[in-house]
Amino acid sequence: MVLAILMLSGPVRAQEPAAPPDQPLASPGAEARAQRLFSVVRCVVCQHESIADSPAGIAGDMRRLIREEIASGATDQQVRDDLVRRYGDYVLFTPPVRTGTWLLWFGPGLLAVIGGAALVVFARRKPVETAPLSPDEERRLADLLQTETVRPDPDASAPHDGR
Repeated sequence: MVLAILMLSGPVRAQEPAAPPDQPLASPGAEARAQRLFSVVRCVVCQHESIADSPAGIAGDMRRLIREEIASGATDQQVRDDLVRRYGDYVLFTPPVRTGTWLLWFGPGLLAVIGGAALVVFARRKPVETAPLSPDEERRLADLLQTETVRPDPDASAPHDGR
């Protein structure tokens, strides 16, 4: 019975182990640098959080890596460059402007300009005007409406017949 309940409960998902507790740097200035870098680096697992706010194990590893690089004398730019080398431009909340990221930087604006231009073109189009009926066409239409061959649809109802 217990085995049946376990089988019906669905797959068991293994959770990522929690990151080990952070060990701050001994120097308050170096720790402040590390904290500033934590806020501009994206967690590669959470994707919407910085590594400063993320509880993911990889975020803890990234914080530890940044602290190690700062302790070894790396500048902030060197730390960022190393993270980009390891994880790609996406790891930074503000990726650099270069050929590979033009679409990321300028794509939304380009789409807005194209959409605005399309709206202007659509709004400026002249509506197609239908030509009025000739006197001969009006007479034939009146004749058709008067004859018995044109009958109203028995399933159609008038809009105000009370149904």
